[in-house]
Amino acid sequence: QVQLVESGGGLVQPGGSLRLSCAASGSIFAVMGWYRQAPGKQRELVATVSNGGTSKYADSVKGRFTISGDYAKNTVNLQMNSLKPEDTSVYYCNVKLMWTGVDYWGQGTQVTVSS
Repeated sequence: QVQLVESGGGLVQPGGSLRLSCAASGSIFAVMGWYRQAPGKQRELVATVSNGGTSKYADSVKGRFTISGDYAKNTVNLQMNSLKPEDTSVYYCNVKLMWTGVDYWGQGTQVTVSS
């Protein structure tokens, strides 16, 4: 059974930094990453990193966020710098299973950027 445990998030001032972490277990994963969903908006990709090391970022976070994945430990971290109020969202850890591509989601962690 796949389990995801998220940590990090919270309240930060504009220009500040936060780090999100996710630990996955229960399977072999092809892709791990983070998505976010603000109130009234669709869930959107933030960043992903594949088992092969390929990273993908939303244009809105390029140059500010860095994703890192350790597939030996099944952990994925998102370092968020230069945070903006528009980054305020619930952030969800996501993993895709190897071979089947089935998605699993974490419970979500709130990130609020406000002065």
